[in-house]
Order: sequence, then C-alpha cells, then structure tokens
Amino acid sequence: MKVFQKLILPVLFIAITGIIYMSYFAPGKLTGAFSDFDTNNNASKSITVEFVKEKGIQHDTNSGTSVFYAKDKNGQVVLIQGPLPVPEGIENSSSVTLSGHLHNDYFHAHEVVLD
Repeated sequence: MKVFQKLILPVLFIAITGIIYMSYFAPGKLTGAFSDFDTNNNASKSITVEFVKEKGIQHDTNSGTSVFYAKDKNGQVVLIQGPLPVPEGIENSSSVTLSGHLHNDYFHAHEVVLD
C-alpha cells in the first residue's frame, strides 16, 4: 500500500504534464484563430491553419497570386490570397502556417509554409 501511495503523485504529475503538452505544444496543431486578427492592422502575423482540400487552389499567373481556403482552430473558413508558387504538397498537408494580415473578406498571406 505504501508503494502505491509513493507512486500516485509522480504518475499524476506525468499525466498532467502530458495533457498540457498534447493540448498546447504538440506540433502540427492548429494554433490560430482568424478572429484574433484586426482588419484595421496591416502588421504581418503568423497563423497555423488547415488547408481546405475540397475547395482546391486557383492560380493567377497574371497577378502572381494563388487563392485557396483555410480553416482555423475555431472552424472558421477564410479565403486566402497568397503568393505563387504555393508549396508543393499543400493539398496533402495537415496544416500550413501563413504569415500575413486579415482584410474584411480575405486573408492576405505574404508567406505560406508547410508544417
């Protein structure tokens, strides 16, 4: 019985540490919300989101942009306008990191990086 009492505190500590790590620090998780962005601020910020495969990607070589959709951690789907070329394999990626700023009707990404 005393061995059990000595083990319960370390086991609880390890379990709580694991839960915190998996919730906040695990790689590849969606870490941002478009609602955190201010549409009146053009400062470039990073956000990790999910690429919406169903809507595909359109490329406009005349303007040098790509257009696709992404979903944040809250499930909000936003139109993304990014640079050409987009990273190869974006269609199969679980998450992408965008650096840019939010407008009223779309997110202007200066950089698109696969996670």
